[in-house]
Amino acid sequence: MLRCSSWWPVLVVVGWALADFCPMTPEHARHQDWEEPDPSHHQAERNRTQIQFFVPEEHTGSEPVYIGNLHSEVDSVNRSVKHTLSGIGVGTIFTIDKDKGDIHLLKKLDREKIPFYSLRAQVVDKLTKQHVEPEIEICIQVQDINDNEPKFVDGPYIVTIPEMSPVGTSVTQVTAIDADDADTGNHARVLYQLLQGQPYFSVEPTTGIIRAALSDMDRETKAQHLVLIEGRDMAGLKGGLSATTTVTINLSDVNDNGPKFQHKLYHLAVLESAGVDSTVGRVKATDADMGENAEMSFAIEKDDGSDAFDIFTDDKTQEGVIILKQPLDYETKRRISIRVKVSNTHLDPRFLHLGTFKDVTNVKINVDDVDEPPCFTSPEYNLKVEEERAAGTIVGVVAARDPDIANSAVRYSIDWSTDEDRNFNIDANNGTLTTSKRLDREAVPWYNLSVSASEANDPTKVTKVSVRIQVVDVNDHVPEFPIPYKAFVCENGKREQVKCSAGGCCIVVDAILQMFFRGPVCLFRWTLKIPRHYSKREGNLSLPVSWPTIPRVKLVTQSMAVCGTLLCRNCLPCFAPTIHSQSAFLWRPLRSFAK
Repeated sequence: MLRCSSWWPVLVVVGWALADFCPMTPEHARHQDWEEPDPSHHQAERNRTQIQFFVPEEHTGSEPVYIGNLHSEVDSVNRSVKHTLSGIGVGTIFTIDKDKGDIHLLKKLDREKIPFYSLRAQVVDKLTKQHVEPEIEICIQVQDINDNEPKFVDGPYIVTIPEMSPVGTSVTQVTAIDADDADTGNHARVLYQLLQGQPYFSVEPTTGIIRAALSDMDRETKAQHLVLIEGRDMAGLKGGLSATTTVTINLSDVNDNGPKFQHKLYHLAVLESAGVDSTVGRVKATDADMGENAEMSFAIEKDDGSDAFDIFTDDKTQEGVIILKQPLDYETKRRISIRVKVSNTHLDPRFLHLGTFKDVTNVKINVDDVDEPPCFTSPEYNLKVEEERAAGTIVGVVAARDPDIANSAVRYSIDWSTDEDRNFNIDANNGTLTTSKRLDREAVPWYNLSVSASEANDPTKVTKVSVRIQVVDVNDHVPEFPIPYKAFVCENGKREQVKCSAGGCCIVVDAILQMFFRGPVCLFRWTLKIPRHYSKREGNLSLPVSWPTIPRVKLVTQSMAVCGTLLCRNCLPCFAPTIHSQSAFLWRPLRSFAK
């Protein structure tokens, strides 16, 4: 039966050479038990079908390394047997002495690539080629030595944490992997230490977790930190293998700084002629923070003069833009002082104890004088004048003054493009408007003029105003009969009979005069009397009509032609239909009497 020869002292010698790197393991202890086996132990060896050998990795000797011996009892009786070995690596890595059964290692092994080899051994009769003993399995275990340093597979690291993070804040975790056997001593046990990055950061030796060690890390002072971490195997003991990695730690911004004005006093100037919403100037404040944390808003504190200005934030430059909210007047107020305050838009409650996050500054604004044109006392004028008044009648007065300190004399004129017929005149010195001819309301009821006022010393300084003149109506027109009227009367009416007696009648006619061009409505009534000896049964009757007295209107006497048909003496009165002319007159027969 094959058995294991006394090959272990050779391995023990090799083990002693590696004692500093390979602490004794249970496997080593078991091999030492085999160093001086007793007979019963040999008997147990003969009964098993598997033999295990241990070979250290990375052997660098030039001679083959003796692993062990396969010995059979047949060898002492029959010298005509040979030993064979088969399996992966036989002939290139392992070899066996066919006669003696000694197994040797031909080249160094790497446990991290192949941790063990499975081989098969046989004892064969040289003559018969027959197996003299059963085949046995040989397992050659490659023993680990600390030949691999740790590796940071994810390094280098780049991480970001907020500035001003509290002590103990987890930054990141670094991990080093050791390819050595974790079950062999401390070959693969890695401990971490910080080589660079104190006093800002620390690292947990066993986990590799990096934590903040200071609570006041300020991005505005130092925005980036470079940390150097070492990972060492053999539990960090001297002689262990090590590797390093870098961790770049960037501090992100938080709102821990308030805005500050660049100056405590700003001087600005603006023309008094500047329009509302025009820009007066800019004030600038700086904030050491960035992005949203640096956004700020400006406001003007309520004070004397603050109502004339407003301020808003330029989103691109984060400047305060002062604009004009009300017109300015150099002659009224030449200097205005305002106070501008600035504050952060987005506050972080965690850092309010660091400051007020706002600032104030003074702004003095000088109003510069501008040579202004004259100003009318009213934005527009509405005047009235009666029609048919003589030329030279005063319509009204327009007035303007020079607003500047010089108070130059003012000259007035009419824009003749608005009065092409030259119906009006204006006094160039005092602005009195008069008529230049008689006006007729029925022809032109309104006039719209444009009057200019300019400085006497500088005609280019001109202001215009609108003047509306209403022509007031007077009663200067008489009514007219637009058409002949037809009526029916009874025969044998008495002359000038008003209250009709037997057979007599009269016709009472109302006239409503609607005066032209918005005149008042006037009601007139006439009584038409039958002339004496009028006996025509049919014909035209011309009757004189006297208009009632109308103040300031020349009386006119006209005749009205009445076409009538004489009816029977006792007939009922009959009237023509009411005639409603499209002109301004409406005539309507009211009643007739017949008895």
